[in-house]
Parts: sequence; C-alpha cells; structure tokens
Amino acid sequence: MAHLDPGPVHTGLLDCIQVNLAVLADHHHGPGTHLRLGTPLDLRAWERPADGLPTVAPPPTEQLATLPALVGLRVVDHARLTRAELLADRAADDVPRYIVADAYHLPWLPYHGRAHQPHSFLLAAGPDGWHITDAYRDETEWGPAAPGHWVLPAADLAALTTADIVELAPADLPPLSAQPPAATLDPAAADAYLAPYDACPDRARALAHLTAETRLLARTRKLHATYRALYAGRADGPEPGPEADHLRAWDKVVEQTRLAHRRVAGGRSEPPGAVDRLRGVLAADRRVFGTVPAPAGPPAPDGAELRRRVAAVAADVLGVPASDLLGGAPFDSFPAFSSFRLVEIIERLERALGRELDADELIPENLRRVDDLCRIAR
Repeated sequence: MAHLDPGPVHTGLLDCIQVNLAVLADHHHGPGTHLRLGTPLDLRAWERPADGLPTVAPPPTEQLATLPALVGLRVVDHARLTRAELLADRAADDVPRYIVADAYHLPWLPYHGRAHQPHSFLLAAGPDGWHITDAYRDETEWGPAAPGHWVLPAADLAALTTADIVELAPADLPPLSAQPPAATLDPAAADAYLAPYDACPDRARALAHLTAETRLLARTRKLHATYRALYAGRADGPEPGPEADHLRAWDKVVEQTRLAHRRVAGGRSEPPGAVDRLRGVLAADRRVFGTVPAPAGPPAPDGAELRRRVAAVAADVLGVPASDLLGGAPFDSFPAFSSFRLVEIIERLERALGRELDADELIPENLRRVDDLCRIAR
C-alpha cells in the first residue's frame, strides 16, 4: 500500500488538523509546500461551547474550507461516517485518506481516553491491518505526541463512533511570489479575546485554557515567520533579528502561562502578569509582521542546468529528442517547427524560469538554437 512520509514536514509548527494536510501537500507538490499554510496570520476567536471562553482553534470544517487551496489541494468529497461505514468504505482501497475523528478514541495518541478534541490522521487498508500515518507533534500533560506510522487491528478502533473522511486531490499550486504572507491583526480583536480571560473568576479553568491557547498562538506565529522567510528566499527559517526575538518572547509567554496554571491548579497563588504579557506579544505581532517582505527572485540556474531546461522545453514542444537540440540542431531543422511552436517555446520557457525574457532580444535571428535562448535567459 502507499505509505506517505511525514519526515520532511515541519511538524512542530502545525496543529492537529493542518499537519496531515501538510503530508498530502508535500506528497503532491514537493517538500516545503506545507509551509504555505502559514500564509495568513490573524486573531480570530470562537466561543467554547462548554464555558463560553474564547479559543483561537478554528473548527475543523472552517480549516478544511480554507486551508487546502493554500497548498495545492482540493476537497473532492467530505462525508461523516460511522466506524462501520468508514472501515467498509476503506476496506478495498489502499490509498491513504484524510480522516478527522475524536482524539479520545485514537490509541496512538496521549489524548486517548483522556481528552476530547478533533484530530486528523491518514488511513489506508493493508493486508496486515489498518495503516495509520499521523505527523502530529506536541508535548502534552500525558506525554508526547510524535509523528509515526502504525498498523492496527480493527479492534483497536472499536471505540471510534464516527469520523469525517475527506478525499483530497492535487490542484494548481500558484508560484510562491503569488502568495504573499498576509497578517490581519486588529487591536480590538485582541482586546475582545483577552477580556473574558481577565474577568474569569475560576482562575484554574481560565489558565488551563490559556495554556493551550498560548501554545497554539505561538505555533501559528512560528509557522507564519517560517513562511515569511521562505517567501523572501530563506529556506532555513527566520534569520536573527526582530522576528527571531519576537518568537522567543512568545516562548516565554507559553512558559509563564503554563507555570501560572500549575501553581493555581496546585492551590497556590497566581503569579501576576500572564494575561498582560500575552497582550504585549499580540500587540508586538502588528509591529513585527505588519509589513510584507520582498519576494525572492527565481534562482538563476547554472549554465549546464539552463541548457538542459531550455532543451527540455523546446524538445517537448517540438516532439524531438532533447539530445538533438543539445547537440546544436536548429529548431527550424525539424518538421514540427513553426512560428506558433516558437512562440510556445518562448512562453513555456518564461513560465519555467519564472521571468520574462528581454523583449529586445526576441528577434528571429536570436531564436534558432538552445544556446541562443540560453544567452537571452542569462
């Protein structure tokens, strides 16, 4: 059966719904595609049904409506099935499908039997059992959740009552330069989000929720900063400076909130300033992420690579071996050549290189061979 590798995914930057979309995105479009999930940054909150406190964790239905298109995926079908329906649907298909279910019923997670929350994974049938791939990574009070692959008998999924099965297919992925990072950070939204935590009289409950909130907020900021770096041409993440300093400040907020929660939960007094410190880093988000970095230009290929790319484009248009063109054969020595084919070669080459060729050079005398186009493209 097909086994998707979560290895290249920045698992520590993604929540439990994003992370397995990321595996599919990189599978279809190549490593690093998943970082486009960090394109937007905002502060939207939803009310927790149980107690009315706000949460920045979006409902999975909203995430599945907005996230796939960012990483070149589209939803083909989405259905909610019982456990029996799900396993029957998957029994004859070894292609991994994206599933969302209650983490309380998923035995490979530390939340199993302890906490209810929606969680994604990839599921496929195999001759030796049900194959689970889950790239999620996090630290929990019950131990770590780590990326992995598991083969389980049906009995291990017996507690699963219902689950969402989502069929995702590859879609067009725009060039990176067409997806600038976008931060929408309204000060009023931050005030509305924090006010209920400030006012909540049950400090243990407020700080328990706020501990999870700050971890999620910090994670989304790190993902956004990593995408900003990629957009600007830095594949290794944010460079030292204001963004890196800001992310460290977020880590300190996470630490302080967790410490405050542990002390209050243990019957001790609440250390001051947890909500105020969170308010401060949310305000700093606007300063640090408020401008869009300049996009990186396409990397300039070296001479040999450029010749191969030009020859590959021209050979595909003309239906001839690339080796003939690399050997110096002129385009018009092939019967398939015409002015239409020449225009197609130029346009496809510009798309492949991510830039326009110099219009002044585009005259017939300059467009006879691979090396002519290489000279113009350098």
